[in-house]
Amino acid sequence: QVQLVESGGGLVQPGGSLRLSCQASGIIFSRYAMGWYRQAPGKQRELVAIITSGDSTNYADSVKGRFTISRDNAKNTVYLQMSSLKPEDTAVYYCNARVDRNTFYWGQGTQVTVSS
Repeated sequence: QVQLVESGGGLVQPGGSLRLSCQASGIIFSRYAMGWYRQAPGKQRELVAIITSGDSTNYADSVKGRFTISRDNAKNTVYLQMSSLKPEDTAVYYCNARVDRNTFYWGQGTQVTVSS
């Protein structure tokens, strides 16, 4: 059974930082591209960042220079370090694991709220 369990969300003031974690089980983690997506109320889910099995990364323009995605294959975990957070970063953040176009999994999501 595949499980992706996110953690690290919460309430943070503008300009603050958070680190999200997503631990995977039931998959050969090192073979999967891992991504973080987010969905704000009334908006579609959007890609935030992705890291391939070869450690190549890609970011949404809105988070470049502020967010960093990384992975630890020994711990089956992907991270999203978020800095200089803005109110518009408020959303539910979802972890995604994908090995090909037909094989992918989602976590349950973790809420990030940026507010003073």
